[in-house]
Amino acid sequence: MQAFIPAAGLGTRLYPLTEHRPKALVEVDGVPLLKIAIDRLSRMGIGRIVVNVHHFADKVCDYLSSHRWDAEVLVSDESNMLLDTGGGLKKASSLFNDADPILLHNVDVLSNINLMAMAAAHSSNNDLVTLAVSDRQTSRYLLFDKENQLKGWENRKSGETLWVNTPISSVRPLAFSGIAILDPQALQLLPPCDKPYSIIPCYLNMAKSHRISCFLHPQAEWMDVGTPQRLSQAQSWYHSLQR
Repeated sequence: MQAFIPAAGLGTRLYPLTEHRPKALVEVDGVPLLKIAIDRLSRMGIGRIVVNVHHFADKVCDYLSSHRWDAEVLVSDESNMLLDTGGGLKKASSLFNDADPILLHNVDVLSNINLMAMAAAHSSNNDLVTLAVSDRQTSRYLLFDKENQLKGWENRKSGETLWVNTPISSVRPLAFSGIAILDPQALQLLPPCDKPYSIIPCYLNMAKSHRISCFLHPQAEWMDVGTPQRLSQAQSWYHSLQR
């Protein structure tokens, strides 16, 4: 397996912590988020990890080059244009091989989700994409049918709903956890990266003709540390995982 860590974002939700450093180098219990992600993925046996950079790109590159990693770590440079997750993954596509699944893991996510079980489910179900989700409260939901297939997306604050095909009445709303496994074929289905774009509409478009499934995990196995408040909460949670 190979991996992609989106680490290029501006980290606006973490301001002022990101005023002079990238989100990827914000620390939890004294450890940068980027190191936590790389170490977790390399412990799984992932041999190649691609990290995209934009905000304080030089600081991220310096940090990566100054450490020895248990995996090959490559950089996808978005210094000229921040491409969002979809565009960033497309730009990085030449750095992946065509044979192994790609684990996409947001840099500001902490979890002890069983990613090996998720990878096994992805393989056995013959999915194009498998999305980690949990049953928790949020403002935006992915919508799945009784076969755990992606059918839509909704924003409960704005009232906007997007469907894979036609609307269906019986769907289960689940919150996306910022972790996905993609078959390399999915990279070919992404639009050109001449402008930034989100990955979620791409998943919805792929689901019209391919299997996009969910991997349901307990809420307690996951934490988004994208705000100062959540970062503070994450300190003790992460520390407990290291005991």
